[in-house]
Amino acid sequence: MYIPVKFPPGIYRNGTEYQSTGRWHDANLVRWYENTIRPVNGWRSKSASTVTGACRAIITWRDNSANSYIGLGTHSKLYAMDVLGVLKDITPSGFAAGFVDATSTTGYGKNLYGYFAYGVPRPDTGTANVATTWSLDTWGEYLVGCSDYDGKIYEWQLGFTTPTLAAAITNAPVNNKAILVTAERILFALGAGGNPRKVQWCDQENNTLWTPAADNLAGDYDLTTGGSLMAGKRVKGINLLFTDVDVHTAQYIGAPFVYGFEKAGSGCGLISTQSVAAIDTAAIWMSKSGFFIYDGYVKPLQCDVSDYVFSNINLDQRSKVTAVHNSKFGEIWWFYPSNAGIENDSYVIYNYRENHWNIGTLSRLAGTDAGVFTLPLMVDAAGEVNEHEVGFDYDGATLFAESGPLEIGNGDNVMSVRQVIPDEQTLGEAQVSFKTRLYPTGTESTYGPYTAANPTSVRFSGRQVNMVVTGDVLADWRIGVMRLDIVAMGKR
Repeated sequence: MYIPVKFPPGIYRNGTEYQSTGRWHDANLVRWYENTIRPVNGWRSKSASTVTGACRAIITWRDNSANSYIGLGTHSKLYAMDVLGVLKDITPSGFAAGFVDATSTTGYGKNLYGYFAYGVPRPDTGTANVATTWSLDTWGEYLVGCSDYDGKIYEWQLGFTTPTLAAAITNAPVNNKAILVTAERILFALGAGGNPRKVQWCDQENNTLWTPAADNLAGDYDLTTGGSLMAGKRVKGINLLFTDVDVHTAQYIGAPFVYGFEKAGSGCGLISTQSVAAIDTAAIWMSKSGFFIYDGYVKPLQCDVSDYVFSNINLDQRSKVTAVHNSKFGEIWWFYPSNAGIENDSYVIYNYRENHWNIGTLSRLAGTDAGVFTLPLMVDAAGEVNEHEVGFDYDGATLFAESGPLEIGNGDNVMSVRQVIPDEQTLGEAQVSFKTRLYPTGTESTYGPYTAANPTSVRFSGRQVNMVVTGDVLADWRIGVMRLDIVAMGKR
């Protein structure tokens, strides 16, 4: 009999591998789109040179003359880039460089056995430092930004050929954690003056006036929260303010109070300053305990890969997690450091249009959606800006999708697989291989890879079978519903 391998889109990776029966279990650099499995398009270099330091924020915008720019903030520098990929250092004079990596406190378990001499107490002292990130936004045609280590709010008033440097905004508060420019053209300083709960804002259309008076709209407000402000996002009709434990709304109401503040959700704080992405009518983010969405209300997202992601992430370096919106495919990508290292090397994707999840490995430190530029832009660990979703160059990475266990009936019979009937856009662009077991934790045997033909002859047996589809050529291949010719055998 022919059995179609027809699974729902996306990856299921919670619990045991056997619990992913009837689902896809693992993948890398592929996506489910329009009822097919297809490759994520590749990338190519955009920048003529690399940035110095670990890039933790990127933004694109146009000036009033329609010139397009890219702003990039690293732990030690601030850069502007033009459409040709020319990079200019616009780091403010006297800028305080931060931390490339997060550091934790000392104490028990901090170092390897034998690090301290026998009988010498291990001091539980020191400060836990996060990896330094930037908060970037635009003030009209100007770039504004704040490093969460340096704490000053800077503005770059253009000047690219012989680059002018960004400069601290006059009268703006210092020791801030992040910034946000509202739709009303008011600049928010979050964690203003070192107060982790304080929101302070300038007068409308005047980012040098921060002292409240009867004839301006400047002001400040202390949120009712036990957390520390981390980031802000504009969502249609509202401003969202995120702490490490909760999220608040800030809505413009005019003088005398200017903004009305309200807690929108608890137990849903950001895992990092860059872990939230805004779409047309919502914000989606990664928390320390899961994934959340705000679409008028804060709601947890049911995640099919949460067990895998939160057991795989290096929580000591969670401040590096960054979210990237890919609007063309309705995806939010979160890049995070796995337990295997200290820098972003893995990703998890939520497809908010089709409501499914995906995983894989790729090192990206920051990214931004297409819009001002034709393609999404992402920065790798080497400091190179790359255009994404173009071509089929993957720097040697393997593209694949692996199913969970296939079985017949209630799974007690061994099955013999004799043929594969492929469903490809162009026959021969993909390979298929199989992993078989008699029991969920039994010895695994591998068969293939087989280059797809019509039909593809195979010979193997097992009580459960995992199918692996791999792109065989650097092309825009498509995989639909494969069918397997299976003969039921005995129970042994």
